[in-house]
Amino acid sequence: QVHLVESGGGSVQAGGSLILSCAASGNTASITYLTWFRQAPGKEREGVATITKGTGIPYYTDSVKGRFTISRDIAKNTMYLQMTSLKPEDTAMYYCAAGGFYVGDLRPSAYDSWGQGTQVHVSS
Repeated sequence: QVHLVESGGGSVQAGGSLILSCAASGNTASITYLTWFRQAPGKEREGVATITKGTGIPYYTDSVKGRFTISRDIAKNTMYLQMTSLKPEDTAMYYCAAGGFYVGDLRPSAYDSWGQGTQVHVSS
């Protein structure tokens, strides 16, 4: 079993930056893919960025390409999401998750370990 804890959310103005962290514990050796999801009020949960733990290969949804960077520190069992040029439409609860079946898998249904989430609010 994998336990995930997010941190780093907050409120920023449009154009600002935030760095989210996701600390993993438990059976971390079983993790192949780590992914950031987000869910805004009234909307479905969507995959934002995913990374292959072993190779570090990232994959992004189109709306965040060029603005968000996903990375991981294997020694610290921690994943990061650096968010720049934030927009009001980035406002959401951000979750990290472990699971997935292939590189670039952004389907929420493919993930079986989830954190509790960290809130990001971007004001205009």
